[in-house]
Amino acid sequence: MLKASAVAVLAATTLTACSEQAKVGFLPTQRGTTDNADHVMDLWIGSWVAALSVGLVTWGLMLWCMIAYRRRKNETGYPRQLAYHAPLEVFYTIVPIAMVVSLFFFSERAQTAITARHDNPDVSVQVYGKQWAWDFNYLDDDVYFQGVQAHLTGEEGVEETLPTLYLPVDSQVELEITSRDVIHSFWVPAFLEKIDMFPERTNYMSFTTGREGVFAGKCAELCGEFHSEMLFNVAVVSQEEYDAQMQQLRSEGNVGSVGDEYNRNPNQNVTSNN
Repeated sequence: MLKASAVAVLAATTLTACSEQAKVGFLPTQRGTTDNADHVMDLWIGSWVAALSVGLVTWGLMLWCMIAYRRRKNETGYPRQLAYHAPLEVFYTIVPIAMVVSLFFFSERAQTAITARHDNPDVSVQVYGKQWAWDFNYLDDDVYFQGVQAHLTGEEGVEETLPTLYLPVDSQVELEITSRDVIHSFWVPAFLEKIDMFPERTNYMSFTTGREGVFAGKCAELCGEFHSEMLFNVAVVSQEEYDAQMQQLRSEGNVGSVGDEYNRNPNQNVTSNN
């Protein structure tokens, strides 16, 4: 009886875990983190469901053919061969085309939604990547955070000292993303989105925050010797806490912004990301 109960609990736990994973498609996030993450999740899970459906049909047909057309006892020679079968050929042509068109449609729809910029975002932040830290200009509040290039020891960064980008919950956000020196990449795995950072070029990431939390971020482009230390956090907080953080930056004297005047001279001899 005890064994049966243990097996039942284990089975229930396993099924619950599988159910939760099915909701997120084994991705490193939860629904509602950002609207863009939900778009990616829907596309990812839908693609896997379609692929699994095709696989099941294909495996089923293969198994059926192996059983139905196997050589039986006392039979000799080959089964009757068909050179042409017009209905099957039409089916094999139409179905793959329909699948490719459907995948293209849903992919294009998700990409359009993800890359669309907000007309009037609630929060605009200018993000600079640099070897090997981050600068954040909060354009609406006219304050900034200037990151320090860690200890540059090659060791794992200390969580409490990492640069933190603060964003208010349930807000439309637009990030203006660029680089001060070499190519970097702004990546927050929980957002299921990353974007490259180029010197003298601005890319945009627009999304709507959906739940509070602290999410780990990193540079996803090899950018030099201490690339592994180029870490940061994104803290999605209440509007009150966000305002308090902006006021703290203001009281520390970080008023205005740190712009292109801090960019590295392109003619300077520096460690590149090549």
